[in-house]
Amino acid sequence: MLIDRYPKEDIFARVPKMAERIDPVLQQLDRLLDDDALYQQVRNDFGKRYRSTLVHGRHSTPVEVLLRMLLLKHLYGWSYQETEDRVDESLVLRWFSRLFWEPTPDDTTLIRWANTLQPETLHALNERVVELARQAKVTQGRKLRLDATCVQTEIHHPTDSGLLVDGVRVLSRTVSRAKELITDQAHSLEQSCRSRLRSAKRVAQQLHRQLRRKGEDKEAEQKQLYQKLVETAEHMVRQATRVAQALSQQTQQQATRLRAEAEAMLPLVKQVIAQTRSRVLEGKKVPSDQKVLSLFEPHTRAIPRHKGGALVEFGRHVILDEVEGGIVTRYEILEHPNEHGQAIEAVAHHVALFDHPPGTVAGDRGVHSPETEATLAAAGVKRVAIPASGKLSEERKALEHTRPWRRGYRWRAGIEGRIASLRRDYGWRTCRYHGQDGMERWLGLGVIESLLRHIAQTIVT
Repeated sequence: MLIDRYPKEDIFARVPKMAERIDPVLQQLDRLLDDDALYQQVRNDFGKRYRSTLVHGRHSTPVEVLLRMLLLKHLYGWSYQETEDRVDESLVLRWFSRLFWEPTPDDTTLIRWANTLQPETLHALNERVVELARQAKVTQGRKLRLDATCVQTEIHHPTDSGLLVDGVRVLSRTVSRAKELITDQAHSLEQSCRSRLRSAKRVAQQLHRQLRRKGEDKEAEQKQLYQKLVETAEHMVRQATRVAQALSQQTQQQATRLRAEAEAMLPLVKQVIAQTRSRVLEGKKVPSDQKVLSLFEPHTRAIPRHKGGALVEFGRHVILDEVEGGIVTRYEILEHPNEHGQAIEAVAHHVALFDHPPGTVAGDRGVHSPETEATLAAAGVKRVAIPASGKLSEERKALEHTRPWRRGYRWRAGIEGRIASLRRDYGWRTCRYHGQDGMERWLGLGVIESLLRHIAQTIVT
């Protein structure tokens, strides 16, 4: 029979069925995200972006759209630009993001709103997702295991000469931009705003060529070149200090921004100069926690690696707690690369979350501390499968060879797979956000997306 046209219909009314056929996990994620507690916690942070964000100004991109697009970004490992393009092109992703026929927000919009999320909010969101896992009967919190991993920051390999050149480059750029603003204030303007980057680069290149040479006078020549590089950096610091003082008398927005940049960078460059003098010129050792490894990611630490590959990684040590069912209940950036005593904090957090202690706690030798087992036993933990460090007594050796202890310790190995999944699929190998708060956001969004996907897969199967 001849027909004229198909009947009109609402396209998005059919999308959920299409999503169930294309990606059933995405449909379950959609149901999990229809949670008012998750929404309100994110909305509270977004509402603090500006003083009057909640009541004045043009309408923003909806909070629900922003949250779902951020989760899509971390779910699939896309960049912000790729997230914008993929959502714009897909009916299923438009439906999931609650965007429908509205214009897709720009990638820069996503970046600015994502930067308003606070670390405390992401920890609270993670705890809410754990509660959703309990409601879905994915876990009951009967067993707990913990381990740590290094999440690297996005920096080049730190060297003394490289850090000095970085400092000269950043300060030279700042004073060059300030030149037009301080014409009337700065005396000897040309000298104050002179860039010393070319001089620093020339000395650094000579130093790199010198390192490949052989000879008895090699070390003395290297020290001379380092001395010249340090003096160039000190000249640049004095120039930037004078320019910052001149900018403090200006009221323009650009002058305020440039002064803030200079004042934030100057202490770091001074510390780099001091540690270079101490290490290279004076031959002294600088403690690892006092070193500046990057001017752009100053929170970076040197993490010794006790496995194959590189001897040292540059980033932050992160502890991870996981309960049965593959649910990550806690993540924390450690101030120092030391896991001792973390089992006590893990159990205290577990009790606050589940209202009961775990029956089994498992971890590797790095988690052990002298008071760990007594404290956990007092908290109500029945079995602690954490190997003791140091010389073991006969009684301790016998305990670690019993069948229940070994069964609990074998269960600990599963967290290695969780860490591998987070590093491979959710960006935990290298943090792409800047600063320690940026790392908290990167880790938190990765964990939350991993948990939501795991819960959705469990429901589907």
